[in-house]
Amino acid sequence: MTLPIDPSQIDPDDIGEAQTTLEMDHDEAVEHVREVFTDAGFGIPVEFSPSAMLNEKIDAGRDPYYVLGACNPEMADRALDATDNELGALMPCNVVVWEEEPGKQRVYHVSIMRIARLLGMAPDDEEMADIVADTGELVDEAFENL
Repeated sequence: MTLPIDPSQIDPDDIGEAQTTLEMDHDEAVEHVREVFTDAGFGIPVEFSPSAMLNEKIDAGRDPYYVLGACNPEMADRALDATDNELGALMPCNVVVWEEEPGKQRVYHVSIMRIARLLGMAPDDEEMADIVADTGELVDEAFENL
């Protein structure tokens, strides 16, 4: 299968990639990320540990890995309207926390709004540009406070 875009040509800014490292244990980092994103205006309607599930089901031996499904209701509502509801297939906006080594956690996020535009799921118009910018400001605020 030929990909419609060359992933090696994508600039991290094009997908709204944000990441940082936290010097704390995994559970503490997950709680900290949850609090910071909540303070920035996101709810966390979904969260789960793929590592716990994989370790239980197939004895994968994975290090701690946790997904926080963050969602700002106003941005979600605007994005659903702007994309004729298609963006919902990518929701919520995930923030991932994984243990790089004991006491060192990586926090990672990409913008579903930007990715939806790259994939053609969202229009490349001023309304969507405003949604991308507004959502980006919220994510930037959260990462500045991590």
